[in-house]
Amino acid sequence: MGPDAAQRVGKIYGSNHGQFAPVTSSLDSPIWVHSSAVHGQGVFATRHIAAGETVIEYVGEVITMAEAIARHPHDAANPDHTFYFHLDDGRVIDALAHGNASKWINHSCRPNCVPDEVQGRIFIQTRRPVYKGEELTFDYGLFSDEPMSEALKARYACRCGAKKCRGTMLALR
Repeated sequence: MGPDAAQRVGKIYGSNHGQFAPVTSSLDSPIWVHSSAVHGQGVFATRHIAAGETVIEYVGEVITMAEAIARHPHDAANPDHTFYFHLDDGRVIDALAHGNASKWINHSCRPNCVPDEVQGRIFIQTRRPVYKGEELTFDYGLFSDEPMSEALKARYACRCGAKKCRGTMLALR
């Protein structure tokens, strides 16, 4: 195991109301990955999950922004789809190779989860109660170096179906 292996090992978190206590087995997992009506794969609740509960850590290889740019795109046929999560310190978590189920959490303009960064780690927490069978989502709030345009918004079109959907996964400035 390399020096950053601990950053690549994912844990799923159970009913702990803000404490980071890993679940002991996948049978105890509050989530599962399944095909989604929103996009591709999605993450769904296997049981009721209380508001404020830490569900899973977003894990992967922690890299520099320069490395992320060099790796882009993950898929030449779909260049705008990545498993990157930007950290406040400028580094990036790349969940492509060493990620867990969290990489399948889809975007919503009216999300039921929120990412919380704690000491360079991302924990996905519920914003409100999530019911068994419900898909977990968070607002990606994507950003681009390109000027905001209708074409850019369309490249990152949102399919969440929320009543007040903003039509894009981009953060509107």
